[in-house]
Amino acid sequence: MSADAFEAFCEMFEPLEKPDSLPLLTDNRTGAQYCECHLKAGKLVELATTDAPLDLDEPEYRANREIVANAEAFTTMKADAVLRRSFSNIVAEFLFDETGKPLKIIGGQHRIAAIMEAFEENDVDELHGVKVYFNLSTEQRLDVQLISNTNIAISADLIDRMQETAMGPELREWCQSVGLLPENTDFAGKYSRTGPISVALARTFIINYYDGKAIDLAKFDSIETTPRFGQGGVWEEIRNGNDVWNDPELREAAKQFALLIQAQRQAFASKKPKPKPDFPEKALNAAVVAAWAYIAGALQANPTRLARHYALAQTAGRDPMNAAILAKGHHKTDPDNYRGLGYRTDAKERGRLVELFWLQAENGNGISAGSVDAAIKGYHAKQAALEAQTAREKAANG
Repeated sequence: MSADAFEAFCEMFEPLEKPDSLPLLTDNRTGAQYCECHLKAGKLVELATTDAPLDLDEPEYRANREIVANAEAFTTMKADAVLRRSFSNIVAEFLFDETGKPLKIIGGQHRIAAIMEAFEENDVDELHGVKVYFNLSTEQRLDVQLISNTNIAISADLIDRMQETAMGPELREWCQSVGLLPENTDFAGKYSRTGPISVALARTFIINYYDGKAIDLAKFDSIETTPRFGQGGVWEEIRNGNDVWNDPELREAAKQFALLIQAQRQAFASKKPKPKPDFPEKALNAAVVAAWAYIAGALQANPTRLARHYALAQTAGRDPMNAAILAKGHHKTDPDNYRGLGYRTDAKERGRLVELFWLQAENGNGISAGSVDAAIKGYHAKQAALEAQTAREKAANG
């Protein structure tokens, strides 16, 4: 019961507010119970931790952001803590476990880090305002995680990761099993080159594999083949409508894409001078992920061309994505600041890359200047034809 946990908390942390005058409140939106009080820094150092799980059944995975140690605001925050500033708006859950740190910090981890450093290095033991929750369910914990971070620049990747964790560990475990995530590694909370993939990229891969698989190959040149990103209801529709985690063809496609990522990185591992920083990561451009997966799904009906598509990772003598050639790809309608294929992620970029991977699978000769040019022109020709068809249908319908 929350009342029992509340009493244990008051006895352990000795808040400024006396227990008989400190109300146990309820958030009527979710039913979560909490109190708002002031705690001494020494108690926080002794009994609090930012190592807070989202799902107690998967305690090794965390929802918190990483501490941004070199951020100017954090540097100022640490200096203020030494000058005895009293911080507030710290959000936590009181939760007994084997760690001996029952106060799990959900929001305000930078403030807690500054408070702890000031106490440990300068013996600053000020009072700080903390909102403490009790006996949260996984859904309530996710809700608290989200609302406690709305006053900072929380990344979309972190929100996606928290929401996916609340849905269950399946996507993370699947990505680990196919090589898209290293073992015992969670999705990125914020994008960084060479870091783990994001939830959005993993969803995008799976969604577009199934989208591609659903098309009629004979009509490829006359239908819309622009991939989409894995957000919101789109992902839930695919996740719930397919046997995703047990699909052997999808699993093989993901393993092959993991090989492409690895081959792209290895192609630049020892090159001197160092390449442009995006070249080794070109396979993980979101438009590339979407387009490659779309064609992998579409070519399930054509094993010969599918084998050529997968063999792109084995391109000898240069990086599989031929990043330098992609950078030279342009169309007469492109703006002056367009930097070639594989930089942007808009619908046009995704559609062009679908055409490129489709063409590459015809002969398996890899990505070349000719295939890039043909893909860009092919995409624009297809879009013009589709727009003309739409105009004719509207005219026919009055």
